[in-house]
Amino acid sequence: MFAKPEVVVLPVAGLSTRNLPATKAMHKGFLCLNNLPIIQYAVEACAEAGVKEIIFIYSDDTNKTMYERYFSPNKDLEENLLRKDKLELWAALKRTVPEGVKFSFACQSEPKGNGHAVLCAKDIIGKRDFMVMWVDDVYVCRGKGILSQLLDVYEKKGGIVENIIKFPREQLSRYGVLTKIKVSDNIVQAKGVIEKPKMEEIDSDYASMGPYILPNIILDLLPEVRKGNNGEINLTDAINLACKKGVSLYGVLTASERYDCGTNEELAKSNIRLSIRENKVLYEEAVKTIRELDGQN
Repeated sequence: MFAKPEVVVLPVAGLSTRNLPATKAMHKGFLCLNNLPIIQYAVEACAEAGVKEIIFIYSDDTNKTMYERYFSPNKDLEENLLRKDKLELWAALKRTVPEGVKFSFACQSEPKGNGHAVLCAKDIIGKRDFMVMWVDDVYVCRGKGILSQLLDVYEKKGGIVENIIKFPREQLSRYGVLTKIKVSDNIVQAKGVIEKPKMEEIDSDYASMGPYILPNIILDLLPEVRKGNNGEINLTDAINLACKKGVSLYGVLTASERYDCGTNEELAKSNIRLSIRENKVLYEEAVKTIRELDGQN
């Protein structure tokens, strides 16, 4: 049995240009999906999995202050809601700050890639194994949370464990793709990952999506990674380097629904999908609107 990591890195640096103009004044983590900031989904997945510390990788003090303020108790507001008997709002407010979770911060002053963002947390992580989540990919699970599902596999196998999704071959060139695989039920063992491969390089249908459970050795390997085609330090390259040194890589087909929030168009689609699934009134309103539009055509 391998001990569960209890620290998660959440990279929230960068300009979030794909979500402008809203992100001119706030980080994309505070854009809403079904009435919750998308950062809340990540933090709740951490809390559900028993995580003790979350490390935010921020880009500037304005960015940092947003997260510090959001994930701090607001006693005056809480008392105001209680006095006015607004218990549902009070409960929603309390939900934003999970008990028993420490929030830490590390600065990424230059946009040098997602691998570099993870490396910025090295001093805080220390010798611990750790996890990484991308904030703009939201995973909704009807049972165990996505980190808990990955940790179940990690406890048995160790190594690198990550969430994967099966895509049609023609879509895989947009992602990192697992290579030289063996499949057993919902677990795919691989020899490595090819980042945004050419069609002739693809030898599986499985895309590396994250979140990731990573051994501490990744932090030692990241400085050795050459800059990728995008001129950045990519986490995928450090994972590949670890595989070459004998670290096992396991992809897990988790029981989850993915909601892409990385662009305004994808966020809008995700809001439609999740909102009408979760809210009967909104579902009925969507049906009504579609019928009205169909009647106009």
